[in-house]
Amino acid sequence: MTLANTATMAIGEMREFAGFEPSEQRFIKRSLDIGLARCDAFKLWGDSEAESRAIRRQYVVYQDLKALRTLVPHHGEPVELERFIGKLIGLAVHDLEAERIVSFSAFRFLYERLLGAEARPYLPAAFCAAAALPAIRPEHRKVLLQSLSEAAATAPGWSGREPSFYPEFIEDVEAA
Repeated sequence: MTLANTATMAIGEMREFAGFEPSEQRFIKRSLDIGLARCDAFKLWGDSEAESRAIRRQYVVYQDLKALRTLVPHHGEPVELERFIGKLIGLAVHDLEAERIVSFSAFRFLYERLLGAEARPYLPAAFCAAAALPAIRPEHRKVLLQSLSEAAATAPGWSGREPSFYPEFIEDVEAA
């Protein structure tokens, strides 16, 4: 892939991220800090006791990420799918229940970065399953499920290209 193609794709990812709600952007950046162990999220994001509790919970739930990355199915065998999808749905419920993610696009953006490109084909199923569970408020469930486009739900194939843009905390923006 040429440098120009890589730059074009990164710009596309930046544009996509810019189109998310501010609460989604903030949650994605915080989640990447926690899930990829980029920094001490308590210091960077823990601006209130409630936020610190949420971060603590997320650290605990995201402990499964390391194992989940190794469980991405390669052959589509039922045992592989069961182990991977079950854990992925558990993580997804946690993130969707927080009501900071309001669209499949934001969910996909986050989880592509947390798990890698090879997890892409499984994200619509995990999103639908998690969004349909009783842990998600009915009003939020409706918004989430309506955000999944037919194209995303029925895609015949998925890109194997790894994401190139990983948004980070920017002090001036986050303080505002």
